[in-house]
Amino acid sequence: MNTTSLARIACITGANHGIGLALTQQLLEQQWQVIAIIRSSFATDDIQIQQAIQDQRLRIYVADVSDFEQLRTALTQIQAQETHIDILYNNAGGSYPELSFSPQGRELHFDTQTVAPYIILKELEQLIQQGTLRTVINTSSAVFATLLTFDPDQLEHPTKFKPLFGAYATAKLALSLWTFERASEFEHHKGIKLLSVDPGGNNTLRSGKRSGIPFFIKILTRLFFPAPTRGASLLYEAALGENHSLFVAGDYIVKGKSAPLKFKQIAPVISEKVHRIYEQEYKR
Repeated sequence: MNTTSLARIACITGANHGIGLALTQQLLEQQWQVIAIIRSSFATDDIQIQQAIQDQRLRIYVADVSDFEQLRTALTQIQAQETHIDILYNNAGGSYPELSFSPQGRELHFDTQTVAPYIILKELEQLIQQGTLRTVINTSSAVFATLLTFDPDQLEHPTKFKPLFGAYATAKLALSLWTFERASEFEHHKGIKLLSVDPGGNNTLRSGKRSGIPFFIKILTRLFFPAPTRGASLLYEAALGENHSLFVAGDYIVKGKSAPLKFKQIAPVISEKVHRIYEQEYKR
């Protein structure tokens, strides 16, 4: 394996499509190595990607992060085979078109985009501590700015569903809230910096794949939204840009700047909820 103690290594979930793929390509171009946690294969006609796989600069661990059994297998393999992680990008997950549930029985957005990132962080924290940058970037979304109310009791089993502005928005809000709540602990006791970052609007639509993006927003996306490289650059800059040192652990970052986070008073409730799932269910 091409991994050495001097290599810069990023772990990226959802690394084979959209923003995750653009970020993977950007880091590989800069001679990073990438640990990819993905549920489906990379495109076979992407020469850069296939060469990186052959050179073992891109190492693949297969898992649907919403399925804790699959996730456990992948994380155990990473713990056994990797030496360190400099940056963890919790990026997997999109907006789903209908109310769906994970194999654990909770709403799919919540398990994929709120709980799974916490599990991945907890399971890989020792590898992150072995790295030099010790940074975690959780991909959030400014769509939760539209929320007027927030009931954490609705996260696991919502009584109604609204595409994009419902369960997706609350899952991303919950992600940023536990990031904020846990940031001090991870920084002071483990030397790990946690941030949540909005990658902005990006055209990540895929032909033939259903999404939870409303029709009128799909039209706007195709006409006006930038390519996923834009979102990838915002995730990259949060960890590696010239101003990255200005961000405080726990910050929620929008358009490259720290932004206000709604419903901070509920952050302890969310943090306890995801930690309880990790301890009582995942670690059982």
